[in-house]
Amino acid sequence: MTTDDNPGWFDRDRQDADEDHDDNEFVRPFVVTGGRTTPVIDGLRIETIVQAPPSALSAPLQLEQRTVVQLCQEPMSIAEIGAALHVPLGLAKVIVSDLAVAGYLAVRESAELSVSAIERIRNLVRAL
Repeated sequence: MTTDDNPGWFDRDRQDADEDHDDNEFVRPFVVTGGRTTPVIDGLRIETIVQAPPSALSAPLQLEQRTVVQLCQEPMSIAEIGAALHVPLGLAKVIVSDLAVAGYLAVRESAELSVSAIERIRNLVRAL
């Protein structure tokens, strides 16, 4: 599924471009999370990789949660999920954390970079 396949429930600008647009189709992002802006799982980063098991496809989920589970049949970062759903990263983190706590997504944290690795990257960038 690509970002162009997504219905874009949260993307008012994209929907305004459609002449057949109905105001009732637009969903405010805070409605999806019940007004929550903080993920249940602390420390999720935009590069965190998540994947859903095939069994999660049959779970009784809301539309946007089901879309995330479908997207995550292949490993995907939170940043990619946010881009695919056309939502802010904070909202993507809340949805992902809710699904992970419920057992529908597996979260794989990427390893922390060591100080020496960060310094090496900095030195390489300076050399450019």
